[in-house]
Amino acid sequence: MKKGNLWRLLFLVSTLALVLTGCGDPELSALDPKGTGADMQLDLIMLSLYIMLGVMAVVIVIFTYVLIRYRQRPGDNHIPKQVEGNTKLEIIWTVIPIILLIILAVPTVYQTFVLAEDAAETTEDPVEIKVTAHQYWWEVEYPEYEIVTAQDIYIPAGERVHIELTSVDVIHSFWVPALGGKMDANPGLVNEMWLEAKQPGTYKGKCAELCGASHAKMDFKVVALERDQFEKWVADMKEPAPEPTTVSAQEGKQLFENNCMACHATDAGQKSLGPNLNGIADRKTIAGFMDNDKENLEKWITDPAARDVKPGSSGPKGMPAFHDKLTEEEISKVAEYLQTLTIE
Repeated sequence: MKKGNLWRLLFLVSTLALVLTGCGDPELSALDPKGTGADMQLDLIMLSLYIMLGVMAVVIVIFTYVLIRYRQRPGDNHIPKQVEGNTKLEIIWTVIPIILLIILAVPTVYQTFVLAEDAAETTEDPVEIKVTAHQYWWEVEYPEYEIVTAQDIYIPAGERVHIELTSVDVIHSFWVPALGGKMDANPGLVNEMWLEAKQPGTYKGKCAELCGASHAKMDFKVVALERDQFEKWVADMKEPAPEPTTVSAQEGKQLFENNCMACHATDAGQKSLGPNLNGIADRKTIAGFMDNDKENLEKWITDPAARDVKPGSSGPKGMPAFHDKLTEEEISKVAEYLQTLTIE
């Protein structure tokens, strides 16, 4: 490659790298912590960054000094004195990296143990949550309250909650960047972690382990509420689903019971093969990533595994397509009924 082309390529790559640093969802950043665990992890990130920048600065200064001080000068062709071995220098460049590693290792090991603590050891009677990963959705169970829901995980703000993670199919990874680190959800195993949101809010979560065709769309949310609001949410979830008031929604309920009840429960106290739909009208998204409106509901019911929806979500254990089972009008009525399933 010619020298001019090489410089142009380096410039293009550097510019592209600089531009791409601005890409991404700001709500999925570990650099803007809103939880205790995320704060601890950011401290470790910044400590390691400062150490690396310090080392880099020292290396650049020494390199620049040597490059200038010992450069070849015009007319000077003598060979410098050849020396080898300097005990003092060798001790310095051996001891300094050891010290830097200790500075980084001590807080890393300490915080690793803190993050691995059982929430019950630091919180009196913490909220227990069981999260089960499926392709491609999250089942959420509150054993203490006898509540089962999906996609949205409600927690009390300012308290550590204890989470048990598992999977029914492949390896997934549970990650809420603003609140804490990643934890794998493995089939047949249970991993434990804790989360604590310092303030009320809605925090985006992702699956951080490649789990199939719709891995990128396996989203969820953690909703942190004040304690009294959380208790109200629990009470509201236990209330029976409201009866639809319009004729169209009533027909949609009948169609739902005839075609969907085998997989979806609308009672928060009941587990089901598919996501529990109690309160689905209050969720901000459908299937974890689509805006929750009637048009998207119809699109999801018609063909959930479509290329522009959630590929791979159908199958023996997935959501079947209903475009060949229900008419467009019937699908619209089912969607209208689902929009009545609110707890607020």
